[in-house]
Amino acid sequence: MTASLTLLRRLSQQYDYAALNTACQHSDLWLNEERVAGAEAWIEAERDALGETEWCTLVTGFAQRLAACDRHAQAEEWLHAAVGHYPRQLALYVQLAQLAQLQGRALQAIALLRRAIRLGNEQDAPIELLWTRVSAIALQFNPRLAREAAALAEAALSQSSERNAGHDHASSDASFAERGRQVELAVASVETLEGDYDAAEQRYRRLLKERPDCSASLNGMGQLFMQLGRIEKAIALFKRVTATDPAQGHSALIHARRFPEDDATLEQLENLARIPSTEGSARTGLLFRLAAAWEKRRDYPKAFALADEANAASRRLLRYEPKAHRQRCARIRHAFPRALYEHRPGCGHDSTLPVFVVGMPRSGTTLVEQILAGHSRIHGAGELGMIPRVIAGLERWERHTGSGRRYPDCVDDLDPQVSCGIAEGILRELREYAPEADHVVDKLPHNFENIGLIHLLFPRAKIISLRRDPRDIAVSNYFTDYSAKHGGMGFAYDLGWIGEQLADHDALMRHWLKVCPDAILQIHYEHLVDEPESSARSMLEHIGVAWEPEVLDFDALERPIKTASVWQVRQPLYASSKGRWQRYRARLKPLIKGARRRLIEEAIEMVTLPEPGWLNSGVDRYRQGDLNASEYRFKQLLHYLPEHAAAGFMLGLIYLHKGYQEDGMTLMARALERCPWNRHWRSDLAQAYRMCGREHEAAALLAAGDHPSARPVAGHAGEEAAVRLDYLFLSGEATCSRSTAAATGADS
Repeated sequence: MTASLTLLRRLSQQYDYAALNTACQHSDLWLNEERVAGAEAWIEAERDALGETEWCTLVTGFAQRLAACDRHAQAEEWLHAAVGHYPRQLALYVQLAQLAQLQGRALQAIALLRRAIRLGNEQDAPIELLWTRVSAIALQFNPRLAREAAALAEAALSQSSERNAGHDHASSDASFAERGRQVELAVASVETLEGDYDAAEQRYRRLLKERPDCSASLNGMGQLFMQLGRIEKAIALFKRVTATDPAQGHSALIHARRFPEDDATLEQLENLARIPSTEGSARTGLLFRLAAAWEKRRDYPKAFALADEANAASRRLLRYEPKAHRQRCARIRHAFPRALYEHRPGCGHDSTLPVFVVGMPRSGTTLVEQILAGHSRIHGAGELGMIPRVIAGLERWERHTGSGRRYPDCVDDLDPQVSCGIAEGILRELREYAPEADHVVDKLPHNFENIGLIHLLFPRAKIISLRRDPRDIAVSNYFTDYSAKHGGMGFAYDLGWIGEQLADHDALMRHWLKVCPDAILQIHYEHLVDEPESSARSMLEHIGVAWEPEVLDFDALERPIKTASVWQVRQPLYASSKGRWQRYRARLKPLIKGARRRLIEEAIEMVTLPEPGWLNSGVDRYRQGDLNASEYRFKQLLHYLPEHAAAGFMLGLIYLHKGYQEDGMTLMARALERCPWNRHWRSDLAQAYRMCGREHEAAALLAAGDHPSARPVAGHAGEEAAVRLDYLFLSGEATCSRSTAAATGADS
């Protein structure tokens, strides 16, 4: 938060701080008296009295105060209104990005920062810190973008250095040095994410050599050491952080299980947690840490009260919808019946390299992976995003073709060639982690939702499902602050939501055990803790490797751990977490109510294609010149999916070839309406218009699409021009394109 405010100040020009401070205090009085309308009217009236920069600074200050009062929507409204008046003020976009990020709208935050970067370039302002913000946001969901943004931050810093060459101002030098540190920290974060731990450590050491008291560098290297299992060294660094940033330092120490022993420190931290900021009226992360500290002291009412406060504050910024999740799970079950596999023989890859460990978060998945990784033929790769990326890629493909479908509806269209191509892409990634291993473990817990797709891609892959007392799962989740709270972990901030998620998990697992019983081994956490050797033997036998007693020495295994269980798996097995829920028995009524809430599902309408691959097959026959067979395939697809844009566009092309120009262009235009972003379709339709002498319509179409790469093709008429139409993105590589999109999950 401090870094964001510093960035806002740097992006603002010089103005009368005293006058603006008085104005901000004036707005505070209005807010303290709950007279928001009066404050808004007064600030709007001030626009005529103040200059552009001064008024925008007043608005950003007011928005900051609104957010601190948990009025984030109003803060955004004011900033958007200010942008409408003064669209070239960088600070407005920066603060809008901050509010979007807080509420889980990461892509919007990045788009706003990119707009600020463009303005910064136009105004010759420093933009390296903007790129570091982009990198920090992308760390959560797009490692490649995080790396690219960090590299652009380095490039921008280099350009700033060149511009400032010859300037001899101490303040400028200090500002540039600080920006340089922020850029270096961004690069170190990316290196840590990518597993280049040595490079990240060396970078942190250089930063600390230059400035030994830098809390961000100390904390960054401490978090790196935690992942690597160097707990004591991490603790020493966190203790140094407490000297300059008590909240951050003690929060990190508590996460490392080093709790404050005096009441005064805990009271100080609780006061710090309730200092309003852009996050809101409370710092939720610190409240969660304090809940753990009081639980350690066995003051369970106090611990639960703090966890309750932290979760309530977090929910104000969440958009989780349990009803939507329940319906999605029902749709997944509907899309993956046993009959799907019977009617799609030959799909997927027969490799046994991947092993998937799944279960509710906090059910013991990290412990199981750590045990398996102790085997000489098994590599634990951590929580991989491969299967979610495949799903994102499938959805991208459906958007690209304008089919009108999403995952999981579209799985019926995966033929053996495409499914094998997707699987091979995953296998290439897995082999990069451990080329010599016989098995690589992906322990992303929420893959329990994706077992149907996993089994389609890897029919012989083994899956280990963790079960645990649902009440212990619930309490553990409720006391955990997840970095992915705006992703799949939003449910964890409400006991009722957790109860519904547990019910959804159980319904899915019952379904998967009917669909692919031989692939799944269920392990109970309580039995694993009580009888570790028995459970370990069962898991290794399920995977198909010989027993090795070394797997029970998992706490001595040197490998990075990136999950919320980073501390626990460095310890020998302990049973103290069993029955934890009993400490909070009286508080769990919302959990029980949520778990027992009746599953009311909306009627599911889902088209099932009798055969997969009609689009690819039609394109292949079109390229071979077999127009009749191609036409038949596209008409088959349109019979089941009448709005399928790609099939309609291709049928339009065939009609053009057969001389039915008007019918063909009508179909092509209808497809383009569904996918207006497709520049290839726009170019081809314009060429068809031109071929029929409709030059004006062709020019208007290209102008409407703002497509600078579209160029008229002169000198061709009639059938010759139709044959030369380079029809669309599918040309030549339909199957390859689809499997590549699914394997990478890349979006346009």
